[in-house]
Amino acid sequence: MMNQGLLPSLDLVRQTLAADIAYTISRMQVLERLPGNPLGIAYRWFDDRAVALMGRLPGFARVVGLDVGHEHHVEPLVDWYRAHDIKPSFELVPGMYDASLGRELARLGFCQSVFHASLIGTPTKAPAQIDRDIEPVTTAAAMEDYLDAYVAGWGIPAQHHAQFKANVRPWREQPGWSLYLARVDGRPAAAATLYVQGGVAYLADATTDPAFRGRGLHSALLRRRLHEAARAGAELVFSGAEPFSASHRNMERAGLRLQFMRAKWTVAT
Repeated sequence: MMNQGLLPSLDLVRQTLAADIAYTISRMQVLERLPGNPLGIAYRWFDDRAVALMGRLPGFARVVGLDVGHEHHVEPLVDWYRAHDIKPSFELVPGMYDASLGRELARLGFCQSVFHASLIGTPTKAPAQIDRDIEPVTTAAAMEDYLDAYVAGWGIPAQHHAQFKANVRPWREQPGWSLYLARVDGRPAAAATLYVQGGVAYLADATTDPAFRGRGLHSALLRRRLHEAARAGAELVFSGAEPFSASHRNMERAGLRLQFMRAKWTVAT
């Protein structure tokens, strides 16, 4: 991982936000194709590069790409979500925020409640150590092991495992996606996704089964995906983490550096 010459810029922010949006929509489209669209997946674009995402799952109720001058969009979006009894998160980033956005969100009952770190880097073409116990998910059997590690890592309740797995098995076939599975003594232990679009790679959705944490699997999955991002021709990589978390520290150790802190505004309680 080499970051020489990668200087902070609003252009980089926009590139990473565009890839974030594309990945999230790709993920939501898998669920949108379920008969009857039971999770209420919907999208509302404005000014071409900003979007309100809707779904009856918290991670899909997001407004991404709000920019200076967008305050007039806020109230209609709030009304749209409220009509569907969904509480959204409005995500604001440095360089694309001014006080008018904050005042409008506050007027409508929102407050800044969470920070989320966005980290950025460039992959190196140099040979990388490839952990033998990490494999790309290329078969149906490997996908089942990936899903076992995924539901354990994210703490999805056991009664929802079967439905969740049925809903997301198509991930393996999504354009631009590569899935990776880490094993310990042959057992599925951790899972992660690499998404590549237009020369930008997103290190997404990594999780480790609690029974296998503390063994360096998150870092190993980072190394593998950074290597594969370079092989895929990506010129830029990014990811996100809770500030100062173990994931944040692992990303810094892998060579990524803080790009910005995303401020999430949610309904004040």
